[in-house]
Amino acid sequence: MGIINITPDSFYVVSRVTEVEQVRLKAEKMLIEGAIFLDLGAYSSRPGAADISEQEETDRLLPAVEAIVANHPEAIISIDTFRAAVAEAAVKAGAHIINDISGGELDENMFTTVARLQVPYILMHMKGNPQTMQQLAHYEDVFAEVFDYFVQKIYQLKQMGVHDIILDPGFGFAKKPGHSYALMNRMDEFDRLQLPVLAGISRKKMIYGLLGTTADQALNGTTALNTIALMKGANILRVHDVKEAIEAVKIYEALKRVEAL
Repeated sequence: MGIINITPDSFYVVSRVTEVEQVRLKAEKMLIEGAIFLDLGAYSSRPGAADISEQEETDRLLPAVEAIVANHPEAIISIDTFRAAVAEAAVKAGAHIINDISGGELDENMFTTVARLQVPYILMHMKGNPQTMQQLAHYEDVFAEVFDYFVQKIYQLKQMGVHDIILDPGFGFAKKPGHSYALMNRMDEFDRLQLPVLAGISRKKMIYGLLGTTADQALNGTTALNTIALMKGANILRVHDVKEAIEAVKIYEALKRVEAL
């Protein structure tokens, strides 16, 4: 899953695109490199990011969706938003998946909207919102809390008729690096929920903070941790750098083929 940030406020500067033609070219490059999904976001969810209006988010997002649909109809488009109205507008414009960082907590209409639209839903764990989440990174047992959260949310969604659900543990969202590594270490245990798991760790502070570098310098660490994520059961890697992630997937799949002989 290739990340396309249509915002001037993403934590990784190189990932930012603000013009429709830039979006089209970035999408084309990612698809050529092997991306299956393109994840478009117009609201920065980095810690402490500025809030923007629903209208501004929609105005940034829809031209990008329309451009990708027109030029790359084969692309599977995911929309990174916690707002139900933005999600619905994007799906009507041609998007296929809703990627909600808040698990329906920031918009009470999100679950009913997803159920009505009957699109796949990425359910992520977070506390608070992007402006407050880092003050809420407190857990007795982070894995148990995230697992219980998933159990409750999956039940709610299925009761409403949403069955195509992807789980995202929310690495770095209301989690200190130690919490994120604890989740990674036990990520294979989410398999008990019998749903696909997405790992979104690309160039995050859990990598560059540990290595004493920056997001710009975190590609090697990201590739290493993506490989571990695959070994821990990740089904989807959400990344800024598609080519390198695809290489990690190919090496991991070759290893699995040998193990199966």
